[in-house]
Amino acid sequence: MSHAILVDLTACVGCGACRDACQQIHKFPENEEACLGAKCFTTLKTVENEDVGEVYIRQMCRHCQDPACASVCLVGALEKTKDGAVTWDANKCIGCRYCMLACPFDIPKYEWDSLSPKVRKCTMCYQERHITADMAVDKEGYVVNKRGERVTVDGREITAEERDTIVEMTTNYDDKRASACSVACPAEATIFGDRDELLAEARRRIVDNPDDYVPRVYGQKEVGGTSVFYISGVSFESLGFSTKVGDEALPQKTWNVLEKIPDIVVTAGVALGAVYWITNRRDDVKRYEDEVKKNRSKKSS
Repeated sequence: MSHAILVDLTACVGCGACRDACQQIHKFPENEEACLGAKCFTTLKTVENEDVGEVYIRQMCRHCQDPACASVCLVGALEKTKDGAVTWDANKCIGCRYCMLACPFDIPKYEWDSLSPKVRKCTMCYQERHITADMAVDKEGYVVNKRGERVTVDGREITAEERDTIVEMTTNYDDKRASACSVACPAEATIFGDRDELLAEARRRIVDNPDDYVPRVYGQKEVGGTSVFYISGVSFESLGFSTKVGDEALPQKTWNVLEKIPDIVVTAGVALGAVYWITNRRDDVKRYEDEVKKNRSKKSS
């Protein structure tokens, strides 16, 4: 199943519960800034509209169907999953920032204040939604998978207490797993679910209530379609949405150009292959070092 998020701007009351839940589940500090950041994956922007007054707009990753960020990532740190989420791998990201340049919505952000900076963005709680309450815990209190390997979220190992908190925050009222922002929303302005069903729900609301919505589902066609949809009572142009991004997926646009200059494609392919090999080698070394530490720990105990 491919998941998505539907944001109904007519239902949002601007309480900030979505933002606060996002900050909490990622262990980020409280933040009421209107701008996205490396430690702020979703924000609320207030726009004053002359027809309806204040409109609260959630800003977050759109999880494109064919994401430009993943297509330019040199090391495969960003990936469009079958789940619908565009995920980010902390162990692969090298902080090159190509994804920041490629994103048509200006979503990925750089850890400018880190000594080892990487690029961060929303992952639609992908890792969190795959943590279950029955996952085992090792002797040190960390959650492990069926292979006995410690489970990580955003690159950090999680304890049993964190596991329980994550499961609670990503389980909705009908006991299904969902993004923390959607679970926290008291007005059901943010809904998580099957992409096709949410798109149908968005269309249904527009058809059933033509006086309440403009006849457009933002995200249905933009840049080839996204996994975050918006519906609104006023035009998206008046709310500051980027309405000139086009309907074609950006990676396809890039390929349309690159295929006409094969030498560049070949050279780039070799370069990317080299970077990929280096990254995999780094991962192999890390796994070896972890195994050595584990064996030493067993012997000392």
